[in-house]
Amino acid sequence: MWQPDGWSARARIGILMPHFDIGPEAEFEAMAPNGVSIHSTRVPLGVTMPGGSKDPGIAMPPLRAFAEPPLIDDAAELLAAAPLHAIVYGFASSSYLLGPDGDRALKARLEKRTRTIPVVIPGIAAALALRALEVRRLALIDPPWFSDELSQMGAEYFRSQRIEVVHASPAALPKRQLDIHPGQLYAWTRANVPATAEAVFISGNGFRAVGTIQALEEDLGRPVLTANQVSFWNALRYAGVQAPVVHYGRIFAEQLPAN
Repeated sequence: MWQPDGWSARARIGILMPHFDIGPEAEFEAMAPNGVSIHSTRVPLGVTMPGGSKDPGIAMPPLRAFAEPPLIDDAAELLAAAPLHAIVYGFASSSYLLGPDGDRALKARLEKRTRTIPVVIPGIAAALALRALEVRRLALIDPPWFSDELSQMGAEYFRSQRIEVVHASPAALPKRQLDIHPGQLYAWTRANVPATAEAVFISGNGFRAVGTIQALEEDLGRPVLTANQVSFWNALRYAGVQAPVVHYGRIFAEQLPAN
């Protein structure tokens, strides 16, 4: 009889992502239940990824520009021409730069172009996950290519939503994306998350992180969230998918909290 062909029976999830990134696609595919397919489009981002250990990281003006029209808006409209159930804006840096009000404005603006397909913004998805898990004290871990200034903007993002941030810093790991192994992130996180944190959020959709979630949750005894994980959870719930997602965090047992 017929063989599986990937046409998706349950849901099709789209991703808007920087042109050089592979992280969101790879991690969404890893987490996807049977019958959920992933469809992405790339949008130019005016930076190159950091190289060696002395590279200062990514400058903020190009990060701000990524969220501005027309490129991201046009890409959202093109992606929405496919029969998708939800679209993820796969660039968590924008949440730090825009703040919660700016995130909501970005979501509303993109949804005008996606013809009723809901758009997931990572910062909003993270806030929803923290509410669902009733977390009030958070450890925030950012990619090693984030500056200290950007990391502190992330801390302020969550503080503005009445979350106490008990730790916020970039992880002291290699700055090249492909040089990071999950074992390195696991070890650094275990060593640096304070006991007062009720949960961990690992930011950055281009940060290789979902492979660490189960081990960290087991050993820290607390929920572990990542930018791709919470975005995918939010997208599945928008799509009406309740299929279990195992090994990638306790958040997948939760529903979206009411507004």
